[in-house]
Parts: sequence; C-alpha cells; structure tokens
Amino acid sequence: MKIGVIRFPGSNCDRDVYKVIELAGGNPEYVWWSEENLTDFDGIVIPGGFSYGDYLRAGAIASITPVVDEIKNLVKEEKPVLGICNGAQILGEIGLVPGVFTVNENPIFNCEWVDLKVKTNRTPFTKLFNKNEVIKMPVAHAEGRYFYENIDLLKDQDQIVLQFEGKNPNGSLEAITGVCDESGLVCAVMPHPERASQEILGSTDGLKFFKGML
Repeated sequence: MKIGVIRFPGSNCDRDVYKVIELAGGNPEYVWWSEENLTDFDGIVIPGGFSYGDYLRAGAIASITPVVDEIKNLVKEEKPVLGICNGAQILGEIGLVPGVFTVNENPIFNCEWVDLKVKTNRTPFTKLFNKNEVIKMPVAHAEGRYFYENIDLLKDQDQIVLQFEGKNPNGSLEAITGVCDESGLVCAVMPHPERASQEILGSTDGLKFFKGML
C-alpha cells in the first residue's frame, strides 16, 4: 500500500513515521502541505510536530492548507487516515474526528511513557489488539487534553479509541486520548505509535497501528 506522510512547516515526526511504515511493510511517500492531488494514495498519516509553530492554536493554520481538502476527499473514498499528536489536533480542527485537543490541564509540555487501554478494535489501526488490551506508548505534547461535549454519544457509537490507564497526565475528559470518526477509518491519537515500534525504543505495541492500517 502507498501511504502518504503529510509534511507541514514544523512537522518533526515525519521521518519516524516514514520508517515505521516501511518496517510494517508499506510504501511511504512524503507529501507537502501544498499538494492538491492524493488520488494515488491508499491511506494517509499526519505525523506529530508543531505545524506552523502552533501559532493561534495547534493545527489551526495547517487546517486551511490545500492538502487538507484532498485528505477530506480521501475520507469520502473510505481510505484510512491516521493523525498522531499534532496530526490528531489537525483532524479535530478540521472536524474529521469529534472534539478537540487543547492545552494540558497543567499547561506545560508533557513527555513520558504511558499505559493505554484500547477501547475499540473496529478501526484499521487497532484491529490487531484485543478490546480493553493495555498497551504502552509515549506522549509528547502541550496541547493534548481531550474535550467533547457529548461523551455519551462517543460511547454509544464506539468512537473512543484510546484511554489513559491509571495516570491521566494531561487532564483529558474521561482520560480519552484517541478517538475516531463514525466509520472508524479516521483516527486521531495523541500518543506516538511510531515511537513504540521496536524493542530498542521500549515497546513494539505501536507497530500494530501501522500493520493494521496496511
């Protein structure tokens, strides 16, 4: 599968994502923010970083770039889209997933390994996990606190993907740190699966996100 790795000014996890897609058996290709045609791609990953320096708020400027319209077209074609950290913030900003990722309850940059519970395995990215399986991945963000006005709706529609298990490091509502759209094909997660893809990194749990996508 040919997977586009979106690059914005300020992206800094694009190479990591590129490498893990290769590791999972996919064919990655970098895609700049100015691209206006994604028809050749089978899926998209929006990596982490600080697109446009997080000016205004995280994901705000990235949300009005040409490539975003093309990502929306891929979603209409029912192709998988994964947003990681800043990518998750962008997906929330453009309305492809419900809710927003905003400033941490303790407004500082938080970087640590966390335990996570997989709340649904109906997405391509989590289908290789058992429901309620606890996995380990790192977080690294200052604006990762999840909020949505209708949590009961998310529960009813099985759109909660990941929850912090035990410690809730950013104050997210009900410890939610990953959500998907109604179809399950668009997924936004604050933790970094690409940083948990090899034993030498401390965990291989994240590799399954990419193998499932492929």
